[in-house]
Amino acid sequence: MLATDIDRATASAAAAGGAEKRAYVQRIFSEIAPRYDLLNHVLSLNIDRRWRRQAIARLGVERDLAGRYLDLCAGTMDVASEISSLPGFRGLVIGADFAEPMLKAGAEKVRGARIAPVTADAVQLPLASGQLAGAIVAFGIRNVAGLEASLKEAFRVLAPGGRFVILEFSTPRMRVVRALYRTYFDHVLPLIGRVVSGHRTAYHYLPRSVANFPVEEELVKKLENAGFTKVTWSSLSLGVAAIHVGERPNSSIGTK
Repeated sequence: MLATDIDRATASAAAAGGAEKRAYVQRIFSEIAPRYDLLNHVLSLNIDRRWRRQAIARLGVERDLAGRYLDLCAGTMDVASEISSLPGFRGLVIGADFAEPMLKAGAEKVRGARIAPVTADAVQLPLASGQLAGAIVAFGIRNVAGLEASLKEAFRVLAPGGRFVILEFSTPRMRVVRALYRTYFDHVLPLIGRVVSGHRTAYHYLPRSVANFPVEEELVKKLENAGFTKVTWSSLSLGVAAIHVGERPNSSIGTK
């Protein structure tokens, strides 16, 4: 096999949740960190900015402007930066990611902001239980090696009444939209990603990771199994992405 074919096989295995997923994801996101922001905006035609704002709005930061919030799988901390810039915000945003180069790539944009970058894995957060007013993860939860464990960790660190918001890619249900989406994701996106980032397989992994991620209804069940209540979801841009919202209940009733 050619080296490129071996790399693609590894990417496909990692996207499917193989044993090598954690190491693979940590490596590729560390390698593409310098071009990550540019690629996000180019590949999504800048729609990702609007999606993030909609997800942040669902977090309900206005309920506790002095609270502590978690930007999980924070990457270059776009979400953390937007939360800290909300009118009247006087709390703290913890930006957690296990790929330290990603956090370093976003360091300048959050300098002086009420943000604390932390190198940490989503399945084992260095945070005390029940201390956060809210948590959010944007386009990162599908990359975690241990989805159920990460959902339980998010539940653990939230205070009663705290919300957890997931913004993630999804597969459109409409046949025509799905066909166009798959053509772009499977052929156009990997080509542009490879040219701009210089990485051979990072954007080969992306469409496969989306294809292997639970559909919206399945993710609802996983959130409920982790203990979240009032779980809802909504589609964005004809089903290209989705927002899920769950809440840690104010009492032990309904928790698992």
